[in-house]
Amino acid sequence: MINQIKGLHHVTSMADDAAENNRFFTQTLGLRRVKKTVNFDSPDVYHLYYGDEVGTPGSVMTYFPFGQMPRGRRGTGEVGTTEFAVPKGALPFWKERLGNHGVTGLAEDSFLGENRLKFDGPDNDGFALVESEDQGRSPWTGADVPEEAGILGFHGARFSLRDASATGELLRYMGYQKDETADNVTRYRIEGGNAADTIDLEEIQDGHAAGQGAGSVHHIAFAVENRAAQLEVRKALMDTGYQVTPVIDRDYFWAIYFRTPGGVLFEVATNEPGFDRDEDTAHLGQALKLPTRYEPHRDKIESLLPPLAS
Repeated sequence: MINQIKGLHHVTSMADDAAENNRFFTQTLGLRRVKKTVNFDSPDVYHLYYGDEVGTPGSVMTYFPFGQMPRGRRGTGEVGTTEFAVPKGALPFWKERLGNHGVTGLAEDSFLGENRLKFDGPDNDGFALVESEDQGRSPWTGADVPEEAGILGFHGARFSLRDASATGELLRYMGYQKDETADNVTRYRIEGGNAADTIDLEEIQDGHAAGQGAGSVHHIAFAVENRAAQLEVRKALMDTGYQVTPVIDRDYFWAIYFRTPGGVLFEVATNEPGFDRDEDTAHLGQALKLPTRYEPHRDKIESLLPPLAS
């Protein structure tokens, strides 16, 4: 069994409009844009990262805003809901705030004793705020969201699957423990890592397959401390029969990827070196940062990218 996983690292989704995406996460949700860079394979598309003050692993939501991208179709074989943690008692604030910002899909519920507020992102993304203990985390306070209500990072994620058994087996192999089941949703939790420690598997046996597009999660990333731990995880997965990519340098972490039995793309990302490797903490996310191979083409790339509010 793998014992190096430390919870979630980041979640990466796709979007249509970059400016709208930036506005939603920095102004509506009050997160900090911690990095403004580009898609490694398509440098005319931003890769935007939002999180807490320093982009702590377990707090970072990232986006590829492709522009003019058709919306995805929700269904099975995907991360259906990305869940953010907020302090206890914060949901009334968020219900009013999101309503005032015209956010759709607002619905309150609870799961395993935790109060949740579901809502839609700009591209019909599936999100929820979950009241949680802070577990030592602090929200970004540079926006107009008060500290006592601010987003602490991820709580976890909920997958939508036709058959959850194989993915559950994989999660247990990755160090997650099976927790409780309520109706058709089973929780898995990892101990000894960061506070983004839950994965819920929702089994929808008669559901139609999801179609990726704007608003869809592209991949979900799990955290390991360093490259040595990542190589151990890669070997263990490959020994079990998974097809895992070589290690890829993503500038702010190293990454490996593999496809799960339920269809969700998993990444395992290192906590090192972090988002301050090329910017000081006070100025994270302000300047456009390019992978080295694209730096000679900066002028052309900047001319193709739409402007973003600071």
